[in-house]
Amino acid sequence: MKKNCLIIGAGGVAQVVAHKCAQNNDVLGDLHIASRTVSKCDEIIASVHEKSAMKVDGVFKAHALDATDTAAVAALIRETGCEIVINVGSPFVNMSVLEACIETGAAYMDTAIHEEQDKICETPPWYGNYEWKRRDACKYANVTAILGVGFDPGVVNAYARLAADEYLDSVESIDIVDINAGSHGKWFSTNFDPEINFREFTGTVYSWQNGAWQSNKMFEVGHEYDLPVVGKQKAYMTGHDEVHSLSNRYPEADVRFWMGFGDHYINVFTVLKNLGLLSEQPVKTAEGQEVIPLKVVKAVLPDPSSLAPDYTGKTCIGDFVKGTKDGKPAEVFIYNISDHKDAYNEVGSQGISYTAGVPPVAAAMLIANGTWDVGEMANVEDLDPKPFLGLLNEIGLPTRIKDADGDRALTF
Repeated sequence: MKKNCLIIGAGGVAQVVAHKCAQNNDVLGDLHIASRTVSKCDEIIASVHEKSAMKVDGVFKAHALDATDTAAVAALIRETGCEIVINVGSPFVNMSVLEACIETGAAYMDTAIHEEQDKICETPPWYGNYEWKRRDACKYANVTAILGVGFDPGVVNAYARLAADEYLDSVESIDIVDINAGSHGKWFSTNFDPEINFREFTGTVYSWQNGAWQSNKMFEVGHEYDLPVVGKQKAYMTGHDEVHSLSNRYPEADVRFWMGFGDHYINVFTVLKNLGLLSEQPVKTAEGQEVIPLKVVKAVLPDPSSLAPDYTGKTCIGDFVKGTKDGKPAEVFIYNISDHKDAYNEVGSQGISYTAGVPPVAAAMLIANGTWDVGEMANVEDLDPKPFLGLLNEIGLPTRIKDADGDRALTF
């Protein structure tokens, strides 16, 4: 049994994590949140108290932290007595935070794959470039490290495992579809950190098909899906974290990720990319000042957390899993519908942050009670999905399934 939780990061997802941890602090114990800018942590804690989110009286403290400094992260873990670390900071800090957890014995989790600032879209499988290299170290130290436990990656990995375990005898394809049918009212904005958002789409689109890695260009392959609640939506095959772990567990299946984009986003993205403004490599201005174009674009776009008050509409994220059942072709769609306005009313964040922030709190609770405290590194599909999805049903992200028997809620 583990207790006391350290949240690293102070963006929109961290705000959701903070509120959900507070709502379940009877399980998680003392709460701490750390970021390079401590004032952002103070604001998040203030929002928790404004909504009276703490389930029981307890500690919730803010700390200044450079999360790229492994020694500093380890020192804060020891100082606070935290046995669970939820890393929802930039993916650039994954490895330094993971190393601190290995050093101190604290459980680790994140919601996105590690990245280096000067590299985009490295050679598949992406996890093999960084996190998976520390598998043996985690096992030797008896440290639980759960990778990619947001929604996608995260919940969608659990959906794939559930389909394979419960609804199909064999799996032939896993198509993960992420549709945001909401509107934020801005001329242009990204729904999460613009730098991370654009980095996802400026490189090669990798998918796992016919037992090998396949490559395409962004917006090269599109498909229209007819989905529950949000209706017909155009989505494009996109490179994404979960393809790189699910293909490792289900190598005989085709694994693809699809994300919805409107024509306006595609037009703006294309202009920015063609002008070189999405480059992660430094350039010099005429005045001799060195700048990174992508960081300049990030600086002039709206802060994604500022979108929340005016966001309306819903998200639909789920897995189409095809295979066989009793010798016949079969398909299931396991999914979640979330509402932007409901998310804002509950935790002060928009729906994209909500779907990413609730799952790591569920995972933290399962580590706290021992269910997912496995003492080694794991991706979500390596773990029993039922306790996870059952807890998500209770704390804000209910699961539904559409198959030959109809469209219905799932209970666990």
